[in-house]
Amino acid sequence: MSMFGRLFAQSKSHAAPQHKAAPDWLAGAQASAQAYVYGTGQPVWMARNYARFAEEAYRKNVIAHRAVSLIAQAVASVPWRVNVIAPAEGNRAAEKLLMRAKPGQSRQAFVRDAVAYQLIGGNAFLLNVGPKGQAPQELHLLRPDRVQVVPGSGGMPKAYQYQVERKVDVYPVDPLTGMSQVLHLKQFHPSDDWLGLSPVEAAAYAIDQHNQSGAWNQALMQQGARPSGALVVQQKDGGGVLSDEQFARLKQQVDQEFSGATNAGRPIILEGGLDWKEMALSPKDMDFIEAKHSAARDIALAFGVPPQLLGIPGDNTYANLAEARLALWEQTILPHVTMLLDALVPWVNQWCLSAVEVQPVLDELPALAPRRDSLWQRISQADFLSDDEKRSALGLA
Repeated sequence: MSMFGRLFAQSKSHAAPQHKAAPDWLAGAQASAQAYVYGTGQPVWMARNYARFAEEAYRKNVIAHRAVSLIAQAVASVPWRVNVIAPAEGNRAAEKLLMRAKPGQSRQAFVRDAVAYQLIGGNAFLLNVGPKGQAPQELHLLRPDRVQVVPGSGGMPKAYQYQVERKVDVYPVDPLTGMSQVLHLKQFHPSDDWLGLSPVEAAAYAIDQHNQSGAWNQALMQQGARPSGALVVQQKDGGGVLSDEQFARLKQQVDQEFSGATNAGRPIILEGGLDWKEMALSPKDMDFIEAKHSAARDIALAFGVPPQLLGIPGDNTYANLAEARLALWEQTILPHVTMLLDALVPWVNQWCLSAVEVQPVLDELPALAPRRDSLWQRISQADFLSDDEKRSALGLA
């Protein structure tokens, strides 16, 4: 099976048991004893599809959820300024569409949802809605798992299909102009011509490890004293084998008296030649907390969020939160804003027959204040510039 097949294998609730070779100590003990084993398992990774990503990453993983929310809300918080660059009939319609995609939803909420779809699934699909032959009146977001890209020739899609239950809507793509009612925003994917690569997919191992560490900790609290090892019956006078009655009594005693949160840490008293052999690592041996933090840092790295901003301790690259926040904006959020506008504005102009441009207004963003202060200081100290040139360099009239 390929690497991605193993990485994203669908979990199965009734998987067939796998028999593994016994450890050396157990192999030696089995020569003269019978072992009863508790606590076997194997890793299972999330399936490679949007629904699974949304479930395992956004709904169940606090680090991935916070990273997606942080980036999407920050991108949506950037104000826009719509400028008319040439007289055109559809300028008013385009401006209205860009400032409010549809009634009942603000521009900020629309942008937030579009960016979140991209971060979770690698793709976002926007649909313009309006009377045929007229400028679009609304923009709608299509759920990525309901959209299918129909491949075409020359690297251009032939159409987009949107299916909800049995209803299928087809939105063709003009082979000459590339115009379509659907705007496809996608992340870069090195091996897929039609769909984007989600950060969740890159962080899948770390997300699974982080989720499983939380599930393991919950199970530890609920069944804290259940032994993860083997009870070995030593050979004595031709014995070494428990009868069915003895095995049932021993199993019932372990389940009732040494399992559950109320029995956590309770010692097991062995008699009758029984010996306990540990088969699992303790939380201390497996460095549980550090392993969880390491997985969390990998998730933050995949999304481009400094770990400090997500409350993850260790490996603090930046001296303070202000530096970390500035790095987040410069390296992650502003590129998202630029790519969104570079795709959205030409598409709207194309359909509205308009000539407008959109500029993000960055001067009032508190997170970028250190960058503005540095720029003002450099410009003010530039003695070779006139006052008008300094004002122009700062974007002032």
